Amino acid sequence: MSIVPHRIPPVPSPDFSAFADRHIGPTSGEAEKMLAAIGVPTIGALLDEIVPDPIRIREPLSLPAPLSESEALDRLRQIASGNAVIPSMLGQGYANCIVPPVVLRNVLENPAWYTSYTPYQPEISQGRLEAILNFQ
Repeated sequence: MSIVPHRIPPVPSPDFSAFADRHIGPTSGEAEKMLAAIGVPTIGALLDEIVPDPIRIREPLSLPAPLSESEALDRLRQIASGNAVIPSMLGQGYANCIVPPVVLRNVLENPAWYTSYTPYQPEISQGRLEAILNFQ
């Protein structure tokens, strides 16, 4: 039996030129429709109505030149390379401990701590923290 190597077809390079279009606000036509729907003539007039004058910044911000998606990712990698990689202490102290069954069932395994929330809501984390606190 001979093994034939599997050839993976080349993946075309992604088009990063549309990055800004995907992430920076509506087009001028879309903005005009939205302004017409709320009855305001311009975005400036909208800002005048909704942003209190004491917190408005009237002069342009001093920002660096915009980057393409590839350049932004390279810059983020450069910034991240300065991070220190340290060992995770997550879960330390929980190994090899005896949890009394009554605590295990009524605190750590008690569905009342988490079933009223979906797993992606922050409240489930609060329930877990409360359970750990009660156990301690």
